[in-house]
Amino acid sequence: MRKIASGKVRDIYQSGDNLVVVTTDRVSAFDVVLNEEIPYKGLVLNQLSRFWFEKLSDIIPNHMITTDVEQMPEEFQEVKFQGRCMLVRTLNMIPIECVVRGYLTGSAWESYKKDNTVCGIKFLPGLRESEKFSSPIFTPTTKATESHDENLTYKELSDLIGTDMASKLKEVSLALYEKGSEYARSKGIIVADTKFEFGIDENGNLVLADEVLTPDSSRFWPADKYRLGEAPPSLDKQFLRDWLKSNGWNDHLPAPIIPKGVIYATVNKYFEIYKILTGEQL
Repeated sequence: MRKIASGKVRDIYQSGDNLVVVTTDRVSAFDVVLNEEIPYKGLVLNQLSRFWFEKLSDIIPNHMITTDVEQMPEEFQEVKFQGRCMLVRTLNMIPIECVVRGYLTGSAWESYKKDNTVCGIKFLPGLRESEKFSSPIFTPTTKATESHDENLTYKELSDLIGTDMASKLKEVSLALYEKGSEYARSKGIIVADTKFEFGIDENGNLVLADEVLTPDSSRFWPADKYRLGEAPPSLDKQFLRDWLKSNGWNDHLPAPIIPKGVIYATVNKYFEIYKILTGEQL
């Protein structure tokens, strides 16, 4: 098969008019691909995205055709690919990450502490870490291939892709977050923030793509561990990011060597959130 792209986590192959997306066990943090892999991570991301694509399909069409190994091109029916492949429609991808935030945490909290703003949105003083916004906010970023993603104000987004498309991305992203976070809350999980990516199909329609509400793209908090004024423990990649920051990494290569204990703990968090959200054991 002809590989046409290789991202931080996913390898993309041409398959006739469609694509095969292979989700690897590579892991990135702060836009840097780390040396170590997280075993089975690709399985969790692929299967959880499949779950969400199906659950959210009433809001917007998505690019997924199947994850059934028997419907994959022959080359991807080998054991090493099983569970981590998705046959998808070819889209013209929009180079924007559509971030939705429901809670004041992470980089949003760091920004707010400086000047009471988050991605150009002004807030009243006095908010606390992990505080829930009165309504979720849309904070898009660029999608950089080699450098760090850059925050965009809504006006900057509109200038970049047009007012109509910016409006569509905001409306759909907020709707996806609302439905996804409502379902997760029913399972005892708070979706603090997440990101979506979209493309345009051959008929000019907006289509949901890439991954959806995974522990790579989202911040998942157990609701019973939520405390206003502090960062709750999370069931996602934030655990690994926190370890890297606590070891003084400055987001530039070379990255520190990740101990096996940290790798195993990260694996367990990925499996745990999958089981909680889907009710299934991988």
